[in-house]
Amino acid sequence: MNHLFRERRARLDLLKGQRGLREKAGVKRPEATVFEKCPSCGAAVSKLELARNLYVCPQCGYHHKIGAYLRLSMLLDPHSFRELDEHFTVRDPLHFPGYNEKLEKLRQTTGLTEGVVTARGKVAGRSVIAAVLDSNFFMGSMGVAVGEKVARAVEVARKQRLPLIIFTASGGARMQEGILSLMQMAKTSAALERFHQAGGFYIAYFTHPTTGGVTASFASLGDITLAEPGALIGFAGPRVIEQTIGQKLPEGFQTAEYLEEHGFVDQIVPRGQMRETISLLLRLHEKGGRLL
Repeated sequence: MNHLFRERRARLDLLKGQRGLREKAGVKRPEATVFEKCPSCGAAVSKLELARNLYVCPQCGYHHKIGAYLRLSMLLDPHSFRELDEHFTVRDPLHFPGYNEKLEKLRQTTGLTEGVVTARGKVAGRSVIAAVLDSNFFMGSMGVAVGEKVARAVEVARKQRLPLIIFTASGGARMQEGILSLMQMAKTSAALERFHQAGGFYIAYFTHPTTGGVTASFASLGDITLAEPGALIGFAGPRVIEQTIGQKLPEGFQTAEYLEEHGFVDQIVPRGQMRETISLLLRLHEKGGRLL
């Protein structure tokens, strides 16, 4: 079962508000006899077992990459998903050679229109605005469309006085959009400043990998910062940093575990505890009286 089929099924589950719609979606259930090799420990795990375990290796706990719709289906209550700006996109603002063709191909192979999905939904009955970057679309890189969709989601959360949850997974700025891509750092950060000034509550959730301009802007501005185990989090890559400073970096540098130890990440949350942890934070925040 490839990524496109998995995401189409997850999106259908979200729209219908129920699970078990593989047959209606034309997607077959993964067979227990079809195996996938874990890239971390090398164990052969049946795709059915992997799906049941939320795409986390049952042997070593390695968190496989998952798409935006699948993550939302794990987080949101049934019947609560309402996608925002579903068809919003930007076509090659700098006329970069071959860019439009790559965008169209990715839309066909991923089922996404852009590298982020934004939505309104509920977590354990509490309304939220959620945005999920998807590394299957240009490595989740931030171009004009991604920045605009994130900023719009923040504005919706501010105007409707709802908590905001953003899951990041990005290779940074999208080079095909040049300086327009870098400008999204300022735009998303400014939107979040207005959101915070209005008393909004923002949970930032790092997933693997989160790098570049996304890390240097909205990903690092959460009231609470969570991360999946083993996630790579940073601005520049380790090799670039070592070449720049002329020193060897510490073991595990830029991993979620290292950053939690040094205070950059508040808590590492395995995927199986994602919904429960976010629900608890929302409940505690509500009790604090900031939600109106």
